[in-house]
Amino acid sequence: MQYSADGQSDGTATVQFPRPGFLASVFRDLGAEHGPDRDGAPAGAGSAPGRPDPDRTGAGPAAEGADPGQPGPDPAGPADAEEAVAAHARAAALTHHRTLTVQAEHDRLADLLRRAALPVSAMDFESQLRRYEPRPYPADGPESADGAEPRWSDFAPAEPAAADPESGPSRRLLDSGYQRELAQARLTHQRALREWRTRQAEAGSPAADESRRAHEAAEEARARAVREYNESLEECRRAYRLAEPAAVESLLERALAAAETATQDLPAPCRAVFRPLTRTAVLDLDLPPLDLVPSLTGYRLAPEGDVLPVPRPPADRSTDYLRLVARLALRSLQAADAVDTDEILAGVVLNGWLREPGTDEPLCLLSVDADRDALARTRLLPPETPYEERDGEGVYADAEQDEALVRLRQLGAAVTPDPYARVAVQPAARAGAAVPAAPDLSANEFAQLVRDLLTRGGLAEWSVRLRGPAGLVATGEGAPGSALPGRWVVWASRDAVAVTGEQIETLAEAVREESAERGLRLTTGSFAEEALDLTAEEGHRHIHLIDGDGVRELARTHLGLPLAVGR
Repeated sequence: MQYSADGQSDGTATVQFPRPGFLASVFRDLGAEHGPDRDGAPAGAGSAPGRPDPDRTGAGPAAEGADPGQPGPDPAGPADAEEAVAAHARAAALTHHRTLTVQAEHDRLADLLRRAALPVSAMDFESQLRRYEPRPYPADGPESADGAEPRWSDFAPAEPAAADPESGPSRRLLDSGYQRELAQARLTHQRALREWRTRQAEAGSPAADESRRAHEAAEEARARAVREYNESLEECRRAYRLAEPAAVESLLERALAAAETATQDLPAPCRAVFRPLTRTAVLDLDLPPLDLVPSLTGYRLAPEGDVLPVPRPPADRSTDYLRLVARLALRSLQAADAVDTDEILAGVVLNGWLREPGTDEPLCLLSVDADRDALARTRLLPPETPYEERDGEGVYADAEQDEALVRLRQLGAAVTPDPYARVAVQPAARAGAAVPAAPDLSANEFAQLVRDLLTRGGLAEWSVRLRGPAGLVATGEGAPGSALPGRWVVWASRDAVAVTGEQIETLAEAVREESAERGLRLTTGSFAEEALDLTAEEGHRHIHLIDGDGVRELARTHLGLPLAVGR
C-alpha cells in the first residue's frame, strides 16, 4: 500500500517481486508466455489477479520517482552471472580432476622405477631343485598316533582348592563351578572315546584299506615326479656345463623371466642367444613404449575459463624414460650374471629395442657390451631408495646424477641422447645367424676370440694394451718349445680394407718399444701386396701375418667351432 504524508493509505499498491523475471518465469511454466489474458492484453502486461495495475494507479516507475525514459533493470543479468560462476566452477573441477589423473601417472612411474630396481633372486640350478616331503595319511593324525584308548585321567578337571584345610572332600564336591567343569569333561571324554572306537572299527574295513592304498599310490607318484624333474634338471646342468647353446639359452631365459615378476604390469621381455664361439650371450630387451612417461605436469585454468595442459620440459621426459630403461637393462644384466654360477659366459651383450606399431624396423636405444670382469666389478643395482628426494628434486633426478645411468656408462654402454626424437645407437652386436662372422661380433667378443685362439696356440700371459671397436693391441709370451715362443706384440683387427705396409712398419716399431722378439699382425680381411713384400725382407721377418682364412682355420683347429666369412 502507498501512504500519504499523514499516514493514511491512498489506495494504491506496489508489487514486490522475489527476483527479476519471477512472474515471467511463472507465466512460462503456465504456458501463457506469449498468449493474451482474459481481457485480450498480453500476459504479464497487466497487474496480478486481485491487484491494481501499476500503470493505472501511478505506482509504476514514474510514481517511484524514476525517469520514465531510462530502461529498467535487465532481468537476465543476474542469471547470466550465476551461469558464469557455475561454468567457472565446472572448469575448475575439471582442471583438478585432470591434474589428479596426471599425478597418478607420475606416481605409477615412480612405483615402476622402485620395483624395477628390486634385487633379482638367482635362478641357478640349485634354486630350481625340488624336494619331496611325504604327506601323512589323514587317519594317521596326531590324535591316533599312539592308538591308545582315551583315559579319563587326561580329561578330568583339577579339583578346587579347599578354603579350610580341615574340610573333607565332600565339601569340595559341593562347589558348583567344579561340578560344571566335571560335567563338561565327562562329555568330552565320552566323545573322544566314541571317535576312537569308531576309528578302531573302521581301521580294518575294506574302504579304509582302499583309501590308504590310494593315498600311498598318490604319494609314490609325487615322489616319482620330483625325482624325474630333478634328473632332467641335472641333465640340463650337464649340458649347460658343456656350453650347449640350447641349455644355456634355456637357463638364461628362465632367469630373465623370473626377474620380471616385480614389474608384471610392465611387459619387457628379454630373449637370449648364446654364441659358443665367444661364450657370449646376446640379450634383446624390448623397451617399454614412450608414452609410458607422462608428458604433462598437470592442467591450469586460464582467466578466460579454458582448461590448458601444462607440458613438461622435453629433457625431463627423456631423462625419466632413460632412467626406467637403465633399470630394466641393469636388472637383465644382473639376472644373467647371477644365474651363471659355473662361469660359462665370458661376456654379455644387451641391446634395448623400441618396437613401435606401424614401423618395419625396431630402434636400438641402448647397447651394452660387458665382459665377465666388468660385470663382476660393477654393482648392477641402484640403491634401495632409487628415487629418494634430494635437495627438493622430488621423484626425478638429473640424468647425469642418476645411479642406474651412471653404472651403465661405466660399462661403456651406448645410450640414445633423445629417445623421443628416435635417435638410435649402433648395436654392439646382433643376435643373428648361429655361426657368426667377424663383423657380427662385438668388440669384447672379438677380443675374446683372438685371446682364445692365441692362448690355446701357446701364447700365455696375455695383456691387452689398447682395444677399440675395430681391434686390439696386446702383448703375450710363449713358453720355449711352444708354437709361439718368446715375447710377442699382437695387433688384431677386423677391417675390410687390406692391411698396408705402413701398418707393418708401425707394428715393427711397437715390437722394438716393447722389447719383444716377434710381432703378429692378425686381420679377418687380407693384406696388400706391399705388406707381403715388406715382411719378406730381412728386417721384417720377425713380423708374422694371419689373414681371414687363417683366422677361420685357427677357430676350427683350436676351438672346434666355425667362423663365417665376413660380410
